[in-house]
Amino acid sequence: MRREIGWQVRIGAALVVLSAVLYLTHYLIFRDLHHIFIYLLGDVAFVPLEVLLVTLVMHELLKVRERKNRMEKLNMIIGVFFSEVGRELLTRLSNADPKLKEVRSKLAKGHDWSEIDFKEAVDQMMGHRFHVDINLIDLKDLRRFLMGNREFLVRLLENPSLMEHETFTDLLWAVFHLDEELEHRDEMDGLPEPDLKHLAGDMERAYKLLVHQWLSYMKHLKESYPYLFSLAMRTNPFIEESSAVISR
Repeated sequence: MRREIGWQVRIGAALVVLSAVLYLTHYLIFRDLHHIFIYLLGDVAFVPLEVLLVTLVMHELLKVRERKNRMEKLNMIIGVFFSEVGRELLTRLSNADPKLKEVRSKLAKGHDWSEIDFKEAVDQMMGHRFHVDINLIDLKDLRRFLMGNREFLVRLLENPSLMEHETFTDLLWAVFHLDEELEHRDEMDGLPEPDLKHLAGDMERAYKLLVHQWLSYMKHLKESYPYLFSLAMRTNPFIEESSAVISR
């Protein structure tokens, strides 16, 4: 640190000396001290504006651009998550929702989503009570599915970019926790009612976070990647018998 500071001080001192030599040379040649001080004062007066433009305005613009680039990369990670795990898990959990018809009426839309549609869907889902009837869940198959994607989930959790997106981090932890809960049960048959209730609570937590993250990601695709949004709507987990095949 001392060596680095010493190097900076030497460079600063050298620049000051160079400036003084150039001003002295100007005076020796033109003998016009008045002219030197006019331009010197003008240059010094511009320094605060230069600091404002460079360190505040430009710095903030660069920060905004950098933040946008980080969010773009993070949205790519979210897209991979839904492709590998999220969409399938959302389908399994939503199919066990006793109020699935109500959810589908709000989320099973075609390609004609508007800004207002997304806002209304978010507001409606905020008021929805996410419930999972655990008796409609094949626990063994769900455990097999989550454990089969354990390494993928761990790699996502290790990604430092997640620090920029708290809600997606919460979703990953909820899914990972559900995976661990199921893994630590040797037998899925005959689980006591309190334990089933506990597991249902873990599923409902993941279900709620999945829905909200799915809506946010769909809005991003609609705004930035219409072709990806088209496929996402054709494979919408809230549409019965959804298919990527375009029939009309």
